[in-house]
Amino acid sequence: MEEQPSGKDHKTRRAKCAPCMTKECHSDGVDCYQGKGDPYDCLDDLDRKFLKITAEIEAEFYCKMTRIEELIEFAKRMEFNRLGIAFCVGLEEEARVLNKILSKNFDVYSVCCKMCGIDKKSMSLKQIRDDRFEATCNPVGQAKLLGCEETQLNIIVGLCLGHDILFTRHSKAPVTTLIVKDRVLAHNPAGAIYSGYYKRVKFGLKEKRPKETPDK
Repeated sequence: MEEQPSGKDHKTRRAKCAPCMTKECHSDGVDCYQGKGDPYDCLDDLDRKFLKITAEIEAEFYCKMTRIEELIEFAKRMEFNRLGIAFCVGLEEEARVLNKILSKNFDVYSVCCKMCGIDKKSMSLKQIRDDRFEATCNPVGQAKLLGCEETQLNIIVGLCLGHDILFTRHSKAPVTTLIVKDRVLAHNPAGAIYSGYYKRVKFGLKEKRPKETPDK
């Protein structure tokens, strides 16, 4: 599919921003979607507060804070007191450290993905190995339990792809993701985008290599 060279030259109602090479919306305030993405008719007071606080943090701390520091600042300014952590049991150490950090400022509740110890076989789920007990991940249960704790913001730490979607669907509180699981790339999924090998060999993207700069 041919890439769109410019948002200004391509008025459309379809969401095709990624191929655009100019992003005039960012530089010149161009609206390629003729108002179809206008948010103001559906924002409630909480939405507006989210936008306000996020803009403040971006303006005051851009490239100065880590993601965890931004999380703490955001939760403080939103006046959240009760935070929830939904974590993968494979990232229990990361969750333990995060719990200690956040507990200095908030009431923190945490729940691991294997809560309730539900047998995969009882739900007819495929196992990694058939000769042993395997507990299924339980993202809906995680969301329900944190809902019972009346958390105001829930934080995903390494839930499997798919389980993170289920957790978000069933969470009563707003959800943010701190760590995305990617065991191959040390939980850095963007590494596959930065890697020339992955782009060329794994994903079959034919991109021009940058020209070498002659030695001076």
